[in-house]
Amino acid sequence: MMFILGLTGSIGMGKSVAADQFKANGVPVFDADQAVHDLYEGVAVAPVGAAFPGVVKDGRIDRAALTRILMEQPARFAELEEIVHPLVRKMQNEFLTQHYQAGTPLVVMEIPLLFETGFERLVDAVAVVSAPYAAQRERVLQREGMTSETFEQILRRQTPDEEKRAKAEFVVDTGGTIEQTQQQINTLVAQLRARSGEAFQKHWS
Repeated sequence: MMFILGLTGSIGMGKSVAADQFKANGVPVFDADQAVHDLYEGVAVAPVGAAFPGVVKDGRIDRAALTRILMEQPARFAELEEIVHPLVRKMQNEFLTQHYQAGTPLVVMEIPLLFETGFERLVDAVAVVSAPYAAQRERVLQREGMTSETFEQILRRQTPDEEKRAKAEFVVDTGGTIEQTQQQINTLVAQLRARSGEAFQKHWS
């Protein structure tokens, strides 16, 4: 029986650090952001380019150009999601099928918009990474090209951190050092491996 953990958290909360530590423990991780990156260099180029003229450069989606359009026209996020989400879901199902057939006991689905897309219904438990707002803001504004306005606009599209924590079975505090976050993940992996044999496998299709 395979245990499926959903890993999520708002922008700048430390999902990548947590995901890397799951990998360090030998746990397969599906990275939704990486999946979108791959799609923007592959099968999503044509449909996204048709819907958003001018965002294709050198045969791939220029994410900066696409982001500028979306920041100016937030209502078009839904249009983009109608194109991209089914493609990501196909990749998710392929990942899950591969590991289910291989008998993998524990996998992690790292999905930033897990609650927003309803994916929490398709996992056995959810872990949320969370840090104080000040730390989150400082991290995000260090990113190239990020502004306070863009940061706040992104936050408005995401389920509030407090609500995520209330809905999750596990909360990983990423407000401390990286080593402290890693230790929390190590402990969580041990707990989940103990539970994997008793997991209630939900339907995902």
